[in-house]
Amino acid sequence: MKLKILAFGITKDIFGASEKEIEIKDAITVQRLKNRLEEEFPELKKLKSYFIAVDEEYAEEDQLVTDTNEIAIIPPVSGG
Repeated sequence: MKLKILAFGITKDIFGASEKEIEIKDAITVQRLKNRLEEEFPELKKLKSYFIAVDEEYAEEDQLVTDTNEIAIIPPVSGG
């Protein structure tokens, strides 16, 4: 199955696109997804922080995701 991952802000620059697809065999935890993305895109490790949202809500690291979920990488934000 393929996971479609939406990227915003600096993560869009890191991916080189506004979305990325990765192939998985079965459901995967958010933590395992983060590890896999950081292997493929080491620049993610340099970010102060980033979050993964699943179906428009911040996800816990042990939450399972499948190809039916909407997944987004939320980069750190700054503002005043």
